[in-house]
Amino acid sequence: MSALKKLKERGYLERRRYEALFFLLFFGAFFGYLGHVMGVTNLLNTLMRTAHDLLMNTVFFIMGITVLTGALGRLMIEFGVVRLLEVLLAPLMRPLFNLPGVSALAGLMTFFSDNPAIISLSNDKNFSRYFKTHELISLTNFGTAFGMGLIVLAFMTGLGYFSGAMIGLSGAVIGAVISTRLMQYLIKDSIPADKEFEGEGDEEKISFESKGSTFQRFLNAMLDGGKSGVELGLAIVPGVLVISTIVMVITFKPADAAIGYQGLAYEGVPILPKLAGSVDWLFDWLFGFEYPELIAFPVTSLGAVGAALSMVKAFIAQGIVGGNEIAVFTAMGMCWSGYLSTHTAMLDTLKFRELTSKALLAHTIGGLFAGISAHYIFELMAYLGVV
Repeated sequence: MSALKKLKERGYLERRRYEALFFLLFFGAFFGYLGHVMGVTNLLNTLMRTAHDLLMNTVFFIMGITVLTGALGRLMIEFGVVRLLEVLLAPLMRPLFNLPGVSALAGLMTFFSDNPAIISLSNDKNFSRYFKTHELISLTNFGTAFGMGLIVLAFMTGLGYFSGAMIGLSGAVIGAVISTRLMQYLIKDSIPADKEFEGEGDEEKISFESKGSTFQRFLNAMLDGGKSGVELGLAIVPGVLVISTIVMVITFKPADAAIGYQGLAYEGVPILPKLAGSVDWLFDWLFGFEYPELIAFPVTSLGAVGAALSMVKAFIAQGIVGGNEIAVFTAMGMCWSGYLSTHTAMLDTLKFRELTSKALLAHTIGGLFAGISAHYIFELMAYLGVV
């Protein structure tokens, strides 16, 4: 083994030791503080009971929605509804997003499924040939702005907030416009000349041909779509149980302040609201949030919107959300639906990993404006007496 290789290996081992030490210190300090305030037994009981309640009362509810929306989405693809919507929306793509008309398909695919749909679609040369390089890269921001859109809308509507959900959708569109165009502006002069290409192609060559009888196609599409919904529902389980449980335990208070901690589900130490409370005037001005606990939803959406959705029922039970909050949640939930992982994966696939930071910056700004837009659109609709 060469001396250089030995030095590299030694440096790697040292870094791993520092990582282990840092992790143990952080882990011990975080849970040590929670255990000190709540009591170790109460903390463990709260974590397990919260995770169990989320699994039984939220995950299966969301999974039911993903199965139904998965079947609906596949039926709409199979029988040409998505293709029709693509044709109708195509004229809006260039003036709004500075993208070719065929990019409407990308938004529809992620809307009816999830963010990963944009990765496989952008890798299809029959699709990507319509784009210039900076346009194709910005498709990451455009597509992820509508991820799990149908599921988010169905969830919020199922809770009785149809108007808020629709206003949230309009906010997500505004966020998508800002994110996509800002990404194009940031990267247009950052692409090496040897990676540039000019897209060219005929949109009419994209095939949506299906085979089999109408009944067979209907049955297959419905069952395959429902199956994909089950897979998506299972995929959100870790995010809901792990992320939501941790966020909730640093968001909520004891169920009964007079008695104190009892180890019940959804108890915790309100660390996040205290931090958000120091700038609660800002969240009230931007999003109309009257309670600092509500900031937990957009923060969780950064990693997994499914996990963020699991918090809405708890907020409703506490009586701290209304139509405005649902509109903001919908807009930011769609726009920020787990984009931290999707952007990295897609840009890595396109061999533009070095642009990840710019994509994340643009989408962070777009998501913020999605929530702000939803809030002020709701205020305008309320002023006009529409909602």
